[in-house]
Amino acid sequence: MQNHAPVGPASVTLGGVTAYLTSDLLDAGLEHIRQSPIDHGTLELIVCRPAVDERQVLEEGHLDRTLGLVGDTWSVRSTTSTPDGSPHPDGQLTLMNARAIALVAGLPERWPLAGDQLYVDLDLSEAGLPAGTRLAFGPGGAVIELTAKPHRGCAKFAARFGPEALRFVNTGPGRVLNLRGRNARVVAPGVIRRGDSVRRV
Repeated sequence: MQNHAPVGPASVTLGGVTAYLTSDLLDAGLEHIRQSPIDHGTLELIVCRPAVDERQVLEEGHLDRTLGLVGDTWSVRSTTSTPDGSPHPDGQLTLMNARAIALVAGLPERWPLAGDQLYVDLDLSEAGLPAGTRLAFGPGGAVIELTAKPHRGCAKFAARFGPEALRFVNTGPGRVLNLRGRNARVVAPGVIRRGDSVRRV
C-alpha cells in the first residue's frame, strides 16, 4: 500500500478521553487530497463486510452484477431508500478516496472502520468523475459505474473518526470533492486485486 500522509493514529486516548484530529489538521491535508490522480489511479484496499460491524480485508475480490462484492452484505441489507426496503441498486458498492481515509483514520488498520468496500487513490469529485462514469480495474475485466446516489457521513463516522472529520467530509471542499466517497454499481463482473490500476473508460 502506498503511504498517504499523515502518518499516525486518527485519534488518541488520554485519560479515558478520546481526542481526534482538529479541523486545522484536517484542512491542512486538503492539498494532498486534491493532487489525487484524475483518470488513472490505484485500488489501495478492498474491504468486505460479512456482517454488521464486521470487516474483512481482502487481497482479491470478485465483483458480481447481482451481489456486488461477493461475500459482502449489501445484497441482504434492508434500506429506507427503496419503497420495499430492498438494497438500492445504485449503492451496490461504495468507494472512498485513499488519501481522504488516510487523513481522517490515520493508521491503515483503521481504514476499514469507514465501512466502504473500495479505497482508491483517485479523484472522486463530481467534476472529475461525473455520475455515469465507468471505471475499469486491472486485468480482471471488472467495470463499475459511478451513480448519482449521494454518499454522506453519519453518526457512526463521527463516532469512529470524530465530529470534525464528519464536518470535513460532509461540508465545504470535502463535499465538493466527495471525500466521504461515491456510490457505484457493477456493470461488468470480474476479479479485482489490491494494487490494481483503476482507469476511466
